[in-house]
Amino acid sequence: MGAVLRETGGSVLRILGPIEVEGPSGPVPVTPGRQQVVLALLLMEANQVVSTDQIVDTLWNQEPPDTARTQVQICVSRLRKTMVDAGVDLPIVTRVPGYQLLLGANTLDMHVFAGKLAEARVLVKEGRAAEAATLLRSAVALWRGPCLSGLPNPALRSRALRLDEDLLTATEDHLELELELGRHHQIVGEVTRLVHEHPMRERPRALLMLALHRGGRQGEALEVYRAGRHLLVEELGLEPGERLRLLESAILSGDAVAAQAEPAGPVAAPAPSFERPRQLPADTADFVGNDALIRTAEAVLTSGRRAVGVVVVIGRPGSGKTTVAAHVGHRIAERFPDGQLYCDLRGTREEPAAAIDVLGRFLLALGIPGPVIPITLDERVEMYRTLMAQRRTLVVLDDASSESQVIPLLPGSNQCAVLVTSRSRLTGVPGARQVEVEVFTPAQSLELLGRVVGTDRVAREPEAAEALVRTVGGLPLALRIIAARLAARPHWSLASMVHRLASERHRLDELAHGEMTIRASLSLTHNGMDRRSRTLFGLLGLAQGPELPGWVAGAVLDDDSRYPSDLLEPLVDVQMLDVSTVERTGEFRYRYQDIVRLFALEKLRAEVPQEERRAAVGRVLGGWLSLAEQAHRAIYGGDHAILHGGAARWNPPPTYVQQVLADPLEWLDGEQANLCAAIAQAADAGFDEACWDLAVTSATLFESHGYLDDWEKTHEKALQATRSAGNALGTAAVLSSLGTLHINRGQTSRAHEALTAALATFVDLDDPRGLALCRRDLGLLARWAGDDDGALVLYAAAMRDLDRAQDLVGRGIVLTHQTDVLCRRGRTDEARAQLSEAISIFEDAGFRSGIPHALRRIGQVQVRAGEHQEAARTFARVLDMVRESRDVIGEGHLLRNLGEVNAVLGRDRAALGYFEQALAARERIMDHVGAAAVRLDLAPVLARLGESNRASELVLHAVQTFGDRGMDRERVAAEQALTGLAAG
Repeated sequence: MGAVLRETGGSVLRILGPIEVEGPSGPVPVTPGRQQVVLALLLMEANQVVSTDQIVDTLWNQEPPDTARTQVQICVSRLRKTMVDAGVDLPIVTRVPGYQLLLGANTLDMHVFAGKLAEARVLVKEGRAAEAATLLRSAVALWRGPCLSGLPNPALRSRALRLDEDLLTATEDHLELELELGRHHQIVGEVTRLVHEHPMRERPRALLMLALHRGGRQGEALEVYRAGRHLLVEELGLEPGERLRLLESAILSGDAVAAQAEPAGPVAAPAPSFERPRQLPADTADFVGNDALIRTAEAVLTSGRRAVGVVVVIGRPGSGKTTVAAHVGHRIAERFPDGQLYCDLRGTREEPAAAIDVLGRFLLALGIPGPVIPITLDERVEMYRTLMAQRRTLVVLDDASSESQVIPLLPGSNQCAVLVTSRSRLTGVPGARQVEVEVFTPAQSLELLGRVVGTDRVAREPEAAEALVRTVGGLPLALRIIAARLAARPHWSLASMVHRLASERHRLDELAHGEMTIRASLSLTHNGMDRRSRTLFGLLGLAQGPELPGWVAGAVLDDDSRYPSDLLEPLVDVQMLDVSTVERTGEFRYRYQDIVRLFALEKLRAEVPQEERRAAVGRVLGGWLSLAEQAHRAIYGGDHAILHGGAARWNPPPTYVQQVLADPLEWLDGEQANLCAAIAQAADAGFDEACWDLAVTSATLFESHGYLDDWEKTHEKALQATRSAGNALGTAAVLSSLGTLHINRGQTSRAHEALTAALATFVDLDDPRGLALCRRDLGLLARWAGDDDGALVLYAAAMRDLDRAQDLVGRGIVLTHQTDVLCRRGRTDEARAQLSEAISIFEDAGFRSGIPHALRRIGQVQVRAGEHQEAARTFARVLDMVRESRDVIGEGHLLRNLGEVNAVLGRDRAALGYFEQALAARERIMDHVGAAAVRLDLAPVLARLGESNRASELVLHAVQTFGDRGMDRERVAAEQALTGLAAG
């Protein structure tokens, strides 16, 4: 194999090449075809639950036979038997909604490969380049060919290609390290082969040019450049990238940059290119539809026309517009490799989604941090279209009400496509192709009926089946509800259902035909449910949010069952409630069709008293508050740096709480939309105490993930509720949190206004925690304004308040803030002591996210004290941390810090690398001001390396950026830097 896996239980599994299983007695043959495909999929998702639907889609590419699920069960059973017979310990356990393959460490070559790469990155940051190069070479040696070679499955191949790319990157990394170690003679042959295998890839070509040049073969190095340029121009019509062009110039001028290698320093890993969101809702396994409509929509969306392809799917309620859009989206998803964006525009609700809010969510999904997202609609549209111009992305906009919702969300690039659903024709959308979802034909209706209730029942009663599909009028939603009712009652005849439905229709004959048919189907099913299920059906309609977790069923009924989702199964069985998604933990999430939810609420008002309805809403809000509160505690190590009120909590089952606490920030992120909906519902329903408490607790998520729009909207809603109710504590708490929001946006005057108002109320209430939070943030504003004396006074008062509140983590945060002032005043020993205290507090409490901030401050103290080598090591350590947490703004700051310290140490080539990465990080998130600041840092480094022209261009770019934004102080400083460059 070239490198040996550390074996566990005598078994080794390999997918880096042809799929192989090696047991205690040697290779284990796995039957080619489906068994190999299923095994490969489970291995690639090892220790994760893989749904049966995903396995079916992988095997049959969205055209499964009726027996697909059975065939999957048989396939898994045979795999288990094969492994047991061969003595291979490879547990494939059944986990709802599919299977999970359990693997130990170092059993699968893919995991060993990833582990070696991670270990090598650590070695590089520690300055142990030779060891890192050796480790990377051993990681590359694990490969025996392309990932899963010999397994011709399109779905698996697209996954395998990503691993193949990781191999190529690792190969380039170890060759670059060896080049920097002075081994240019030894690697020429290997790099030459790599260039031959990947002639369009610029990084290997640059490595080969450097290796040849450093070996005294300048002519050959230049020929490598010319050959690459010719290839790029002939094949793609493109000039080589900046790196190759600069390298050619350096070789021609005999520049020392190309000729000599500096000792390898703590080189940072390359940042990812951009986010690729995958937001499409689930496809329907038993989809039945108009093939001609599907083909038309696909042709428009994938034709590559001069303008963006737009399809508007129109149809009456219950006709299946959303189902068609999801189905088309999944069929063409591979044509849009840069991702699929989805949003429910809620066009038929009281408050349709505004385009500015949808753009905010899309920009976040595309990798733009919240603080960088512009505030105005026009600026967001500009940023969105700029990002989408570089991508092939599908945008699905469900339930649009008007052109004004859709037009700002259209990308400008013809590489993208937009799929819209609406009850209206939206003729004002430029270039849109209208396709109408008609009701099912009798043949389509019979096909769907047979898929749900069984073709044998339809065959036994053909006349009744035809009468039934005529009665429901070809509406898919109505037919699914009736078919589900029949499937749950196998002893009922189809003829009896025809009679029942006809009677119900007669009772509702005052309604329009389409609505009448659906309501008749709903009423018939509703009347057949037991009393508890009917009550649950109605009360569940009160819960707001796009998708509901199962614990909500327990909350509305005040049922503390361990598995409350079991209460929902009767509703799912009769299609009155849909299972929308399945979480990684195996928990289901549920949603109503809009028309079904309206029916549920109508029945609820008629059958359940107002007091019971309000109590159910209160319990649901209490459940969200309980979970959000526990998530915050897990993140901060307690009720630190936050205010809480006295609203009643309702505690979901302990098993669900354990899932929340396993990754509290991920849970908060997954429930973002539900939390926002709950806050709005609390405000509208008069639960002001729960409203403000849930809003400020959710700010834990809003701040960490940059959801600044949600932060503002929820808090403005909560502020209205608390002021209307005369809730002084709630009003002050919300104002304090809004002050922090304004600080995140750089809106200092608004922040000062909100914080000052909150502080006055907290003084009246003598609330030490509220006082501390306001004084902490006012101290930050004083620092920004240059009032260090005022900041220290505020920080000292904040710490006295925090001591009264016994909030240690809050104290650690204030200590971290305060050291910036101490450092500026030369009190570095005092700053070190306070930062050490802060880190100890964070570590003891388990507040992990506070540690990188404090460590970065330590690095800044080390810089002030002239300890630049130590600072470089500290910043490199923190860079690892922020990358692990996907903090792209923090990554940019740390890369810039590393560039600064390396420049001071005279390591200009290392500084150049860090500054260029920092610039790329800022440009990737479209932070133009941050990028301009990095350009000013990069320019003098380039000038020292003989790149004066490029240095001047960078400074001119910065001057223009600051000038365009009215930042006069920064523009003047940039102009002075330009003058200094010109003077030499």
